Amino acid sequence: MTARYIVIDWGSTNLRAWLYQDDKCLASKQSEAGITRLNGKSPQTVLAEMIGSWRNSATPVIMAGMVGSNVGWKVASYLSVPTHFTAIGEQLTSVSDNIWIIPGLCVSREDNHNVMRGEETQLLGAHALSPSSVYVMPGTHCKWVQADREQILDFRTVMTGELHYLLLHHSLVGAGLPEQQRCADAFTAGLEQGLSTPLILPQLFEVRASHLLGTLPREHVSEFLSGLLIGAEVMSMSQHFDDKQITIVAGDALSNRYQQAFGAIGRKSSVVAGETAFLTGIRSIAHAVAN
Repeated sequence: MTARYIVIDWGSTNLRAWLYQDDKCLASKQSEAGITRLNGKSPQTVLAEMIGSWRNSATPVIMAGMVGSNVGWKVASYLSVPTHFTAIGEQLTSVSDNIWIIPGLCVSREDNHNVMRGEETQLLGAHALSPSSVYVMPGTHCKWVQADREQILDFRTVMTGELHYLLLHHSLVGAGLPEQQRCADAFTAGLEQGLSTPLILPQLFEVRASHLLGTLPREHVSEFLSGLLIGAEVMSMSQHFDDKQITIVAGDALSNRYQQAFGAIGRKSSVVAGETAFLTGIRSIAHAVAN
């Protein structure tokens, strides 16, 4: 008899669910009922509405993401790094009958205080699909992870995606701009500047000055700023994560940008799609629970 199980990616703003029968995905659903958008409903109620028709009490549900945070359903404690990859699936938090949350990861040292929640599941999948010594996980808060064959050794976070959004929408850099357009040349120009001068703070106001003075088209500010921030991130973080093997865990749009940045400094990288990594990681845990 094959195992039936449900896996959940429950973040701050979105909820995604997949129903599996062993290796076959039978159904999937998505909603905007993230942990911060429950509209007065309990997590139990939201989950029941989402997957109630899929399961009985014998069907295990494995969840990852902000559902295990201090604003979620129940706190799933952080595992301290260094830790073995296998430990992620061995220390689940039970929240209800046959419903489990995957722990996050943390680092707490004088030189590094960091947490991740949700990315650890992607990391587990990426490690299975593309073993590397460095994993770069772009997004709102980009994670840079150092690992070996058995352990997650260290990680750091760069708020590149959030900083791009804040500068563009809530600062003078983006004030009064028209609708932004894609432009590979503008991204490359910003990338080259960020790579050559990774000390980013003095350069940020120059982005505004450039479009005010007409040297940067106003509709290309987002692209230039993206390149500038990614270039500065890759150059500064590469000094700490200098191993040759790099796996980028992201969708096409972000992975292409980071590959371009790594290529510009002579470092090769492979790519694992973020959703593929997440499903590979969480399903490896679900298989162990279901069987």
